[in-house]
Amino acid sequence: MSDEILGLDEVCQLLDKPEATIKRYARESLLTNIGDEEEFKFNKVEVMRYLDFQKRLG
Repeated sequence: MSDEILGLDEVCQLLDKPEATIKRYARESLLTNIGDEEEFKFNKVEVMRYLDFQKRLG
């Protein structure tokens, strides 16, 4: 399993969502922020799992 860490900009590009949306996903525990409150960091495996789930929903 990959331990690759993605920054906020990278997650925004992958999910095609604005920063505010990704921050809200982190606040609502849809994505787990592994950084601090000012520097958002996400595990790539989790982001890719969310992207797959999002595609399945249409």
